[in-house]
Amino acid sequence: MGGNAASNGAPSRVALLGFGTVGRSVARILCSGEVPQLRLTRIFNRRIARKRVDVDWVPDSVVWTESIDEALAPEVDLVIEVVGGLSPAEQWVRTALDSGKSVVTANKQLIAHRGADLDDLARARGCELRFEASVAGGIPVLRALQDGLAADRLVEVSGIINGTCAYVLSRMEQSGLPFAEALAEAQAAGFAEADPTEDVDGSDAAAKLSILSAVGLRRPLRAADIATRSIRRVEKVDFEYAAELGCTIRQIAHASVRDDGSLFAAVGPALVPLASGFGRVTGNQNLISVRGIFGGETSFSGSGAGGAPTAVAVVSDLLSIHRASRRDHTAAALAEPAHRVSGDLVAPHYVRFTAVDRPGIIASVGAAFARSGINIEAVLQLPNHPKERLPFVTTLEACADSAVNRALGDIAALEWAIEPPLSLPMLAAGQRLSGTRA
Repeated sequence: MGGNAASNGAPSRVALLGFGTVGRSVARILCSGEVPQLRLTRIFNRRIARKRVDVDWVPDSVVWTESIDEALAPEVDLVIEVVGGLSPAEQWVRTALDSGKSVVTANKQLIAHRGADLDDLARARGCELRFEASVAGGIPVLRALQDGLAADRLVEVSGIINGTCAYVLSRMEQSGLPFAEALAEAQAAGFAEADPTEDVDGSDAAAKLSILSAVGLRRPLRAADIATRSIRRVEKVDFEYAAELGCTIRQIAHASVRDDGSLFAAVGPALVPLASGFGRVTGNQNLISVRGIFGGETSFSGSGAGGAPTAVAVVSDLLSIHRASRRDHTAAALAEPAHRVSGDLVAPHYVRFTAVDRPGIIASVGAAFARSGINIEAVLQLPNHPKERLPFVTTLEACADSAVNRALGDIAALEWAIEPPLSLPMLAAGQRLSGTRA
């Protein structure tokens, strides 16, 4: 690490880049006196004057600056990056590492897209890149995968790893809110961004899943190669039908190593049993489950979003660097992806149609599925819906997403279909997920 503070027993001198929700919480911990091994010396942010309001708990010795060069001064030992995004955060992190300063970041996009290159730079300069807070907020899952399960070979990781989607879907389930209202509530509560696209459309969870795959499965993959589906088309009625099936709906991120060594990876809404761990997740909680060939299934749960839980993970990484007598291999698990990835999940499926009621609808649906080699398991139709906009559901025996999509393309063109059908995989408790070959 840069400087000599830690080696001579003095506190490590810390520069904080970003003073938003997470940065403010990190500063609170560092200024609390609970971690005397670390001393906050610099806070960098744009328009710093407005950030200094109501922060009389920050010591006068801390330098507030809008200059990144001043923030990364030679006497700084450790750097925290909680600005987010790829640019200019990547350049700032690269500059810090190039000067021999270890970096702790909560930036999942940075790690997912640039992590391998930045880790190579850190190792070349004899410093560290830590990113525990980039995946699941306050849940120390990366360290647990790397150290606590080091003797096992992990072959599967599944999780609810986006707090925004967890909150929105659980509120739709509990209060019958439409998607737009549940999302607005999440934004008002601070659990969703003003632009929620990355969250609800799956790219946030895909970035986190790429990190989990690299660290847990030792299979790096690009976030862009992970199949994603949005939660936007999930409606209140889908929770009614899901309840009839003993299920609820959550955004699930999943990656697994198949027997031939290839990878399956996908993110999207799915039906999960109400009695399962995923089914019991509410609010902005996260739950990550991994399966190893020796130890079986292990789960980690906790607050996946919010300033305080994420700040705990950031400061824990700082302390680990300060105390370390050797470099661990968390970041060294990152490498350039070299694996083909399939997102074509084989599972039972839930399909909801919206129709103008008329004779022959079920027969036409059955014929379309039969042409794609798909068997219908059941047909459900709840009462008290208008005939001119009638939702009904078919559940399908295990089949590939690609086969379902082919059949639904034919069905969507039929005259009675008011809107494109919604298809969701149905994930049984303890089910091992797989996909077709890439």
